[in-house]
Amino acid sequence: MSTRAPQQSRRRRPTATGALLSRELITATALRLIGEHGPEALSVRRLGAALGCDPSALYRYFRNTDDLLLAVSDRIIGDAMAGFAPGPDWVASLREMAMRVRAGYLTHPRAAAMASYRVTRADNEFRAVETGVGLLLTAGFPPAQAVRLYLAFIDTVLGHAALDAACLALPRQQREADEQAWTQAYQAVDPEIYPALAEVRHELHAMAGSSFEHAVDLLLDALAARARAQRAQP
Repeated sequence: MSTRAPQQSRRRRPTATGALLSRELITATALRLIGEHGPEALSVRRLGAALGCDPSALYRYFRNTDDLLLAVSDRIIGDAMAGFAPGPDWVASLREMAMRVRAGYLTHPRAAAMASYRVTRADNEFRAVETGVGLLLTAGFPPAQAVRLYLAFIDTVLGHAALDAACLALPRQQREADEQAWTQAYQAVDPEIYPALAEVRHELHAMAGSSFEHAVDLLLDALAARARAQRAQP
């Protein structure tokens, strides 16, 4: 898709399927196509075919495919955070926020890798950042610390969530082979060469699972400890 400025006037015309073309419909269709066919599905040709419209009509709503990708990324954030209302416990609220982000990525695992590292500069992301930074301000952190700590929090969440989503997006045979490696290949290593692995041999099955919740809890424990230290300062 080449770069073009969206037209100021956007007439809502029915497509060949009878649907009214809109940013919301295009975004939802792009998200579905990525889920079905992978990142390569993000093209005006495929979108036009799926929507029953001339591909050039998409330029009325998006400048290029990157503009559309940002909308897809923001849609995932919006769906994940829908209905979320922070409670009085800032740690519990941040934890719920983390779980929601992961759930959103696992719902769209093939789009997660494309979306996790982008800055959408759109409403859903604005609201999510507002919520996260606001919770850290509520915890008593000064503005500069609240911003840096939020970055550490959200990067940890996004990175782990994208990793879990990437694993889920693997073909089943590959995913199962990777999981079985911990209970098969790793059990067969020479203990004289790998003494640490031999010592934990019967615990390695845990490596087949996700470390997401454990990593988030470790980070939240550290944030809570830092907040207590902050309040204890004279």
